[in-house]
Amino acid sequence: MSTENALPPHYLPAPDLLRGRVILVTGAGQGIGRTAALAFAAHGATVVLQGRRPRKLEAVYESIQQSGWPEPAMVPIDLNAATDAEFERLADTIEVELGRLDGIVHSAVLFDGLKRLTDLPLDHWLAALRVNLAAPAAVNRACGPLLAAAPDAAVILTGETHGLSPSAFWGAFAVSKAGLAALTRIQAEEWAQHPHLRINLLVPGPVRSPQRARSHPAEAPAALPPPESLMPWYLYFIGPASRGRTGEIIRCGPSAAP
Repeated sequence: MSTENALPPHYLPAPDLLRGRVILVTGAGQGIGRTAALAFAAHGATVVLQGRRPRKLEAVYESIQQSGWPEPAMVPIDLNAATDAEFERLADTIEVELGRLDGIVHSAVLFDGLKRLTDLPLDHWLAALRVNLAAPAAVNRACGPLLAAAPDAAVILTGETHGLSPSAFWGAFAVSKAGLAALTRIQAEEWAQHPHLRINLLVPGPVRSPQRARSHPAEAPAALPPPESLMPWYLYFIGPASRGRTGEIIRCGPSAAP
């Protein structure tokens, strides 16, 4: 199912929407991941921050701590090099230190510029597929038992418009992002026996982010909406109000607002 506008009219998340919940955010050091981690913490969640660069994660950690929100956890992992054992350790660490997991937001991304297919070596393909597609599946697998044990759990995959409408020069990035639609639908069907567990794919429109700056270098950042404009969608689909909605592909962003 693909939905252009999936938010209830005039949706407004409660200040304590995520109180008591533990949410893992990948790619939490910058861009949409950082913004989502801060938004979830502001609404009461204990956030597990995953990223490749510890310094960036530390900055997000400090922002959450200084704001007086629930103390987060920090787990640096390079998704392009991580093994199954590392993903299992991630799940074990969350279980031992926090005792539960109520949601995952996959926002880590590898974008290596616009290139012709004839200029893409195998290593480039494998890295894009590993970070953008295989790693989310591996994290879901490792954390699946924790999610299934939660009374209400949600997973959000972050897509990209060229994954739905591919075009020249977007290469391995578009192909890897296109695979997320299939992953969403397959995982939703395989989790059908868990009515409290859901997965959806959010596809942001243009927003101010490091990836956008690389793909559209001539664009004025000030002309783009900030990533905070996406947070009503992320809060709705990670929170309890979206229970019963799963396997959806949702275009979100200011242009899709009710």
